[in-house]
Formats: sequence, structure tokens, C-alpha cells
Amino acid sequence: MAENLVRPIIVKRIKKTAAGHHGGAWKIAYADFVTAMMAFFLLMWLLGSTSKAQLEGIEQYFRTPLSVALSSGSAVGASESVIKGGGKDVTKKQGQVKPVDSIDGKKKLVDIKDAKEALKKEETAKLQELKKKIEKAIEDSPTLSKFKNQLLLDITSDGLRVQIVDEQNRPMFNSSKAELQPYAKQILQELGRMFNGVTNKISLSGHTDATPYPNGEKSYSNWELSADRANASRRELVAGGMDEAKLLRVVGLSSASLFDKKNPLNPTNRRISIIIMNKQAEENVLKDAEAVHVSSDSTESDLNKAVLKP
Repeated sequence: MAENLVRPIIVKRIKKTAAGHHGGAWKIAYADFVTAMMAFFLLMWLLGSTSKAQLEGIEQYFRTPLSVALSSGSAVGASESVIKGGGKDVTKKQGQVKPVDSIDGKKKLVDIKDAKEALKKEETAKLQELKKKIEKAIEDSPTLSKFKNQLLLDITSDGLRVQIVDEQNRPMFNSSKAELQPYAKQILQELGRMFNGVTNKISLSGHTDATPYPNGEKSYSNWELSADRANASRRELVAGGMDEAKLLRVVGLSSASLFDKKNPLNPTNRRISIIIMNKQAEENVLKDAEAVHVSSDSTESDLNKAVLKP
């Protein structure tokens, strides 16, 4: 009976076999798929929102990328790019161009440089026409015709310049003073009425000859005198009917810019220059004024920081 009660001990051994790991491989594959789909739909969106001119520029670039990069870019304008064939705007097909609406509603390409040159020529032509009108007005005016030798008109890079100069026996101002002679007031008032019909802004500057003051530059000098004379002339232009808002700059230049450089003491160096400015000159003056304003704001901020600093 004892032999029958002993149970056999059965040992089960489980044979382990290596199986493939299924933890993260599918995640990588799915991420690649999603990335590819996102790129595909992004490409479709870009193609759908791109104009015909842009598509032509892209097509031309990928057809001959090396020839476009090394020669002149016929489809990606490069007139202002360091690398030939370069340029940020692929719509530019001939130099720096941009599409604009024509009268018939169709798009056409206009060269920016050519457009600027055309505007500059048009503006110069208008100033030339204005010069002729002022010259004729001087001839026809009983007041101005007597002083036409003292009225000098010419076209400069800044615009139409009108200069009123002194003569030996006919000065515009009393000696070393900013008080205008009666005839000079008449001239400026007549010119003020003419300038009021011009849309351009005006710059006004006063000039003296090189004769120094006895005290030199330490106190009142030719700088203050030229500035005072420029302001006196401004008041007469406004008194003649010119809108004061047309004045963009009033400065005194002393003898820094002589009319007769060979003879610094020549009376013609004592003059008032009035420039009817072109658009480029106006922009330059406004940029200078903005730069000075920004600089002054920066200086004031620095001073405030210095004061507040413990």
C-alpha cells in the first residue's frame, strides 16, 4: 500500500523560443506615412495658391537651374541680385518686374527700374515747364522784371532752384542784418503766390559771403545771420499767399556753399535759395528728419536710464 501511495513527480519544462518584437516598429512606419501625407497636401495647397506666372518661373528654374544661376536669370529676375539668376520673387521674368493691372484687366509685367526712370523723366519735364512759366511770369510782372538779373533759375538733382542774389548796388538785406529791403519783399511775395500753385514741397536756405564778423564764430556769426535771413524770407513767402505747410526745410548755410567759389567776397554769394523739390529730395529730407527723431528718442531714453539708475 505504501508503494501505491507514492506519486510520481512530473516536471514540465517549457521550451522558450525567440519571437519578433512588435512594440514600436509600426509607430515609425505610421509617422513616416503621416509626414509624407502632410508634405503631399502642403504641396497641393502651394500649387493651388500659386499664380500662373509663378508656376512658369518655377518650371523654368527646375528645367535649367544651372544655366539660370550662372547666366542671367530669364525667369527669376536678377537685376539687383548679387548672384546672377537670383532674386526673391519668382514672378520676376525680366529683371526686377512685378505684375500690375492693365486697362483691359489683363496682367502685364512692368520693369520697376524703367518705371522709376519714367517717373523721374516726367517729374523733370514738369519742373522744366514750371521753370518756363516762372521765367515768363518774371518777364510779364512789372515788379519782378526789374530784378530779373537777380533771379536765377536752374534745374538741380533736388529739383527746380530759384536763387535771389545780391548785386553790388542792390543788396537784399541791410548790412549784417536779417531785415529785407522793400524790393526783396516784393520779389518773395510774388514768388510765394506762384509757388502756392505747385504741389511739390519747398526747401529754403540762406547764404552769406565769406566776410567774417569781428568777433569770429564765438557769438553771433554768419551761421546765425544766414538762418535769420532764411526765416525772414520764409515769412515773406507766406505773406505772399504761399501755404506754410509746403515748406519742408528752412536752413542757414553761412558761406559753406558759395555761389562764386573763386571770389568768396562776391556779393552774389549773399543769396536766398528756394528749391521746389522733386519726390526723391522730399523722401531724403523726410528720412533725415526721421533718423534725427529716432536718434533723439534713443538719447532721451539713455538719459532717463542713467537718471533712474541707482
